[in-house]
Amino acid sequence: MTSLRESLASRRVVVCVGAGGVGKTTTAAAVALARAREGARALVCTIDPARRLANALGLSALGNVEARIPDHKLAEAGLAPRGQLWAMMLDVKRTWDDLVTRHAPDAARRDRILRNRLYQQMSAALAGSQEYMAMEKLHELATDRDYDLIVLDTPPTAHALDFLEAPDRILDFLGNETARSLLAPAIGAGRLGLRLAQLGGGYIAKTLARFTGQDVLADLGDFLQGFQGMYDGFKERAAAVRALFSRPEAGFLLVSSPSPLAIGEALAFHERLHAEAMPIAGLVVNRLTPDLRPGDGPLPGAAALAPLLPPGAEPGLAARLAATLAEHQSLVVAERRAIAPLLERLAGPAALVPRLESDVHDLAGLAMLGDRL
Repeated sequence: MTSLRESLASRRVVVCVGAGGVGKTTTAAAVALARAREGARALVCTIDPARRLANALGLSALGNVEARIPDHKLAEAGLAPRGQLWAMMLDVKRTWDDLVTRHAPDAARRDRILRNRLYQQMSAALAGSQEYMAMEKLHELATDRDYDLIVLDTPPTAHALDFLEAPDRILDFLGNETARSLLAPAIGAGRLGLRLAQLGGGYIAKTLARFTGQDVLADLGDFLQGFQGMYDGFKERAAAVRALFSRPEAGFLLVSSPSPLAIGEALAFHERLHAEAMPIAGLVVNRLTPDLRPGDGPLPGAAALAPLLPPGAEPGLAARLAATLAEHQSLVVAERRAIAPLLERLAGPAALVPRLESDVHDLAGLAMLGDRL
């Protein structure tokens, strides 16, 4: 069976997906570092709000522009990559602004949208903005840069499928013709000239204004009017991202842990990717309880452990150690049973990563994790 390393070696774009808290950020950085050590020019792009990636890479901060990891930082970690490692953190607001600037027909329309109060809130906080801008930035990096590998760490979401569905919801909102027709009086009046009386016989618009206030309704009308004529360009861009995901050089890396919630998310994501014929590069299951059995034999009992204890050991210590080992092994068995459906359903390259003694917080730890992958 193809190993995970072999599967990832053929990819130019790798998207790490899975539930929150399963180690996507760390896995993404480890994959990029592993390829850089092999001679590639690799970039990892994170949406991680905790900025753990910057610390792990030895940087004080990450921004919306790619930064190369200095050679001396790699050397301090005992690493000598043949390639280059780059990193960046997605700035959702700035990426939105770049997208508007790219698609606006003129400077006046661009400035009108960028000044709109509703846009300023939406571009930073609207549900789905992170996911949509992550796809937008990925397309930009894949088409305008010459990296051998781009690894995207997807946002922590309440449901893993949000990453695929959120961009469509954003586009539906921007292109909603029903909202445009209901708010036509507000759009026609403009922000400064809008008065409730100017809404004429628009009962729905009047009702909205009563609940939200005239200024909010005016901002919404101005916002929708500003995006008129730009929706098709946004939609074409989203289609180009979908096309990028379906190419053989791209692949989704499912990341999970042995928890039932994470496994359920990974299975749901696998089904969705399979249904849409999107390539799956493999699976990583993090934080597994390590199997302490010697080979395939049974764990030692109290009689076998007693001679290994130091002289004068507390009475009953061997029995307690044996009981602890048995409990530990029960957890190992339960976790392996829990992930079995995921491994069977995927039927592809997978890496089972044991729970490490400490968190991965530096380049040396990322390199060790990369070796385990």
